[in-house]
Amino acid sequence: MYFDYISERNQKEPTNSAQNNQRSQSYNQRNAPVDFQNSLLILIAATMNADGSIMKAELDMVKTMLLRTYGEEEAKSMLLRLRDFLKQNHNLNEVCRNLRLRMSYSPRLELVHVLFRISRADGDMSASEINLIQMIATQLGISTPDYLSIKAMFVSTPNSDYQILEVSPTATEEDVKKAYRRMVMRFHPDRLQGLSESEKKTAESKFHNVQKAYDNIKRAKGWV
Repeated sequence: MYFDYISERNQKEPTNSAQNNQRSQSYNQRNAPVDFQNSLLILIAATMNADGSIMKAELDMVKTMLLRTYGEEEAKSMLLRLRDFLKQNHNLNEVCRNLRLRMSYSPRLELVHVLFRISRADGDMSASEINLIQMIATQLGISTPDYLSIKAMFVSTPNSDYQILEVSPTATEEDVKKAYRRMVMRFHPDRLQGLSESEKKTAESKFHNVQKAYDNIKRAKGWV
């Protein structure tokens, strides 16, 4: 999972302190997030609550993610906050604006991927979960093609393979090849030098999905 990547990128990237202070002061002091960790935890809590029940598999995945990223002591503190957030209602538009202000595009894209993984941890994804993640992605400023590409890795439809490659079902063979090469440049294992093991596993999983989608399209079109 890229949660550690998201956190590290946020810490490294400069922010406009005046803008951040002004945004923070507009928040409700009781419930609204005033820091990066809380914003992430609130989105995770909202995703876990989206279908009306919190599954053990989802909680276990979040626990593992936090332990690996922050260590035992900090993870315990964050899990306590998560427990509280699961019982509260939050203005998700404000939360997403907070994150959009603090994060560049790539970490925001990976955050959407993380939310999909948590949602599918129990082996199923409800319409309410998908709709919530779509709303979050929109508020985070994720483009429609990028959102559909990530969604297609978790939700199978007749056009999933095309959506993963971000091409139309009517795309030519050359267009599909170009899209495939573009995706390979993002996720190919040869480009993973210097990443952590968790980052490598996530990128390798995405590369596998891209490769599978390309192979499926070639077979369906008779290009093999």
